[in-house]
Amino acid sequence: MSEVEEFRSFRSKMNEKVLAADNKVLKRIFSLDTLAFKEGTLDEKTKEIIGLTTSLVLRCDDCVKYHLEKCKEVGFTNDQIIEGMSIANLIGGTIVIPHLRRAMAYLEALDEHETEV
Repeated sequence: MSEVEEFRSFRSKMNEKVLAADNKVLKRIFSLDTLAFKEGTLDEKTKEIIGLTTSLVLRCDDCVKYHLEKCKEVGFTNDQIIEGMSIANLIGGTIVIPHLRRAMAYLEALDEHETEV
C-alpha cells in the first residue's frame, strides 16, 4: 500500500470510529470543519491554501497531508503549493522545516500516486 493510500485508509477508518463514539461535541467539531471549508465569501481554493499554510505553522503533519491533497484537488499547481508553504515557513520559522520536508515528500507521493491511478 502506498503512503497516500495508507494515510487515506487510516484517516477514514479512524474518522468512522470517532463519529461512531456518538459524542455530540466531536460530531459538531467535525461538522464545523466541513462547513468552514465550503464556498463562502472566500472560495474553496483560497480556504484550502490557508488550511495548508496554517497546518504547517501549527506543525500538524496529518493536517498538512490532508490539505495538500485538497489543494491538488481544487487545482493548485505544485509551484503554487510550494510558494504557499514558503510563506508558512517564513511565518512559522525554522521549527517548521522538518514539517516542510515531510510535506514535500508527501507532495511527491501524491504526484506518484496520480500517475499510478
